[in-house]
Amino acid sequence: MNDFRGLRNWILASDLGWLVVSMIVACLLRYGTASIELPRSIFLAFSVTVLGAALVWTILWSMLGLDGFGGGWRFPAIVSQLVLGTSIVMATVLAAGYLLRIYVSRLLAGYFAFLMVFGFILIRIAAHSMLTMRYRAGAVRRVVIVGSGPVAQEAAAKIQRHPEALCAVVGFLAVRDSTLEVLPIGATQNSINVRTCGIMDLLAQQKVDELIFAAAWNGNPEVAELIDQSVKRGLAVSVIPQPYELYLTSPELIDLDGLPILRLRHSVWTSSEPIWKRVLDLALGTALLIPSLPVIVAAVVLLRVKKGQAFCQEKRCGKGGRPFWMYRLNSPRRETDLPIYERIMQHLSITELPQLLNVLRGDMSLVGPRPEVLESVRHYTDWHLHRLNVKPGITGLAQVHGLRDQNALEDKTRYDLQYILRRSLFHDISLLLQTIWTIFRRFGHVPKPSESETVQQNASTSSMPI
Repeated sequence: MNDFRGLRNWILASDLGWLVVSMIVACLLRYGTASIELPRSIFLAFSVTVLGAALVWTILWSMLGLDGFGGGWRFPAIVSQLVLGTSIVMATVLAAGYLLRIYVSRLLAGYFAFLMVFGFILIRIAAHSMLTMRYRAGAVRRVVIVGSGPVAQEAAAKIQRHPEALCAVVGFLAVRDSTLEVLPIGATQNSINVRTCGIMDLLAQQKVDELIFAAAWNGNPEVAELIDQSVKRGLAVSVIPQPYELYLTSPELIDLDGLPILRLRHSVWTSSEPIWKRVLDLALGTALLIPSLPVIVAAVVLLRVKKGQAFCQEKRCGKGGRPFWMYRLNSPRRETDLPIYERIMQHLSITELPQLLNVLRGDMSLVGPRPEVLESVRHYTDWHLHRLNVKPGITGLAQVHGLRDQNALEDKTRYDLQYILRRSLFHDISLLLQTIWTIFRRFGHVPKPSESETVQQNASTSSMPI
């Protein structure tokens, strides 16, 4: 963790240094060699602009985690967040300059903003490259997770998504009644029962640096012996508290005279929608619907000619469990042997464009968990039901990570709850930009019939043509 704090500080220092470089280069691009002879008042305006930009960027960087590794390394997320952050910086600085009568050239401001984003992206790519080189050189902590349940699997997935942790999971130790079982990465069977002495030898052979306990051992003497032996041999030992509910708590570490206590504060779930979210839905929903109309009309004409029905509606579960009819174009989901025009429409999400009407009606939001069919909701656990505390959305955190209807509900719920806990105007716009990025990337590839998934019964039985 100390390495990660050092990396964060390095990224912030590089960002602030790049702000100065960006302004110098922007001046040269705008004024050329004549920039040397500019009046002192203009240089003062440039200096104040840079200082203001540095102050605003530092605040945003601290509040929003703009180091590039929050939520795991994902290039589309990094670009969208940096573009949004830079836009906020420029809007704030230019507004303050107008009020203080400190003016800069609009062309220079454009150069400055572009260079800022370009440099910020390069700084994060450089940081990621440094981490990659350290991984390839083997300068990482080799970790074994004690446990094999959902929490252990989630811990392994998070470590894999965060290269800045400089950890590599090399295996699992499954806790049984009286023994421990060695499970290599990806193994679900053929485990090996090993006593503590044998495990310590195996850990030494694998050059393991740390054990992360992600399972309740309930007084298991083998686990107690494993902890004792690990500490004696210099292995780091970390503990994930039990019980632990993913994404439903805000942990706080308390040191009570050497007694570590981890307080799990349950997040407060509110049923009221933020005002900014409805304003965003109405404004962007309308703005997206207008340019989408020609595409929708063309698809409607084609479907009417080919199939006789252009639209269908599916009964889905909305906020608070309230059912509503979700609109889409009449092309069955994940059916095999679809004609190429339907495969293209589904691949580019054109079939989902009518859901903009659901957004304007208030049944859905632009960003949120994807709405499920009623039959699936009837089998929800209390953990899954938290997805219904907000309006469903056209896109969401799970979707920009590549999860679709055919993916496991558990995986989608983890991302959906993570989104609900940290939703904000900045986050929503970032997810919308990432969605646009994802759709544009699909233009270069048309799925073949063999790539279509089988039809899910619950998705087909709940729809009807209009």
